[in-house]
Amino acid sequence: MRTTLPRTAVLWTGGKDCNLALYEAKVSGYPVFMLVTFIMSKSKFKAHPIRLMKLQSESLGIQHISIPISTPYKDNYEKAIRKLNKEYGIETLVTGDIAEVNGNTNWITERCKPMGVKVILPLWHRDREDILNQLFTLNYKVIFTFVKQPWFDASWLGTVLNDGTQKKFRNIKNLDHCGEQGEYHTMTLDGPGYRKAISIDAYSTCTENGVSYMNYHKTSFKKKLLEHL
Repeated sequence: MRTTLPRTAVLWTGGKDCNLALYEAKVSGYPVFMLVTFIMSKSKFKAHPIRLMKLQSESLGIQHISIPISTPYKDNYEKAIRKLNKEYGIETLVTGDIAEVNGNTNWITERCKPMGVKVILPLWHRDREDILNQLFTLNYKVIFTFVKQPWFDASWLGTVLNDGTQKKFRNIKNLDHCGEQGEYHTMTLDGPGYRKAISIDAYSTCTENGVSYMNYHKTSFKKKLLEHL
């Protein structure tokens, strides 16, 4: 009888949700073998730059791979998941998805069914404020890297997501507090499992077509200041 949990990968953007999903998977005993980022063809990761994900991977001590995805997306997502299963032995995928987007079913769950790959969604349908409060309790350092009008303007970029910003959310109309409808995106600079904190030493901001995002010019590691649970 098999007594060990299947080899596991976490779908990775570097933001708050995938970090918390990684934490939950590890607490549950899943052996996280790698972090995986699917990259849409001809797209620029304005909110989640690969260079920061590589720093996160190094700090966490978990390998990170990127897999390009082109149209037709349904077929090529399934091809990518089949590759993870056959080449890397991945039998379980963990995702930080919280809720349906535009009323659709969970995309990754549907794409994994033909391969029989299990999907773990530790944040699925959880209360938004509970998710944010758990991030704060665990001492994650999360910053806003991409914001969309009319909810936010460029002044939010680089701001730390904490209980103070959470209180401000309550005054913003029609906002999903976890940004599940694309209102904002984040990157995580420190937290449980990080051996070194990530520092954004220099950046500029860009605003176009109603969105604002950070351009990173200099990043580095620094000594951790907080102990994480």
